[in-house]
Amino acid sequence: MSLAAMTSPLCIAGVYSQANRKQNQSHNINAKKKKISEKIQIVNGSSSIGFKGKKEDPIWKCVAGCGSCCKLDKGPSFATPEEIFQDQSDIELYKTLIGPDGWCKHYEKTTRTCTIYEERPYFCRVEPEVFEDLYGISEKRFNRDACSSCRDTIKSVYGAQSEELQRFNDAIRNSSISK
Repeated sequence: MSLAAMTSPLCIAGVYSQANRKQNQSHNINAKKKKISEKIQIVNGSSSIGFKGKKEDPIWKCVAGCGSCCKLDKGPSFATPEEIFQDQSDIELYKTLIGPDGWCKHYEKTTRTCTIYEERPYFCRVEPEVFEDLYGISEKRFNRDACSSCRDTIKSVYGAQSEELQRFNDAIRNSSISK
């Protein structure tokens, strides 16, 4: 099993709060407006279709040796468990995972792996179904939002100039190219 597969992706928990869910709903309206705008550009002859093409969303990929998502107590700029979960048992479970230093109790810092990876809670999984359930993010938007969320978390934990962020960006860039 790869080291990347062993990290627990709780990074998403810090990024999407109740307010973001409402923002996601308004995104659908904006997406419709954008489609109309693109059609108008085509009719008016100002489209770049066929020349530049549409930028493709990146494909989310976990990067070995990161573990930023396992920093569960990220501070006030991230959503709280109460803002993320509807079920009280999920809130309680999440809180029991937080060690005294703010990292998950099951995160092995020396190897940057999860010691309960096979039995980790559902919310530790970066999967379209989890994003839909917890954050109201559709499968269509999964990769883009997961990448954005991980970037935000990596920046928060390691910094904007960190090796971890550089490796994540490189992995995402390479996954998009190799489609």
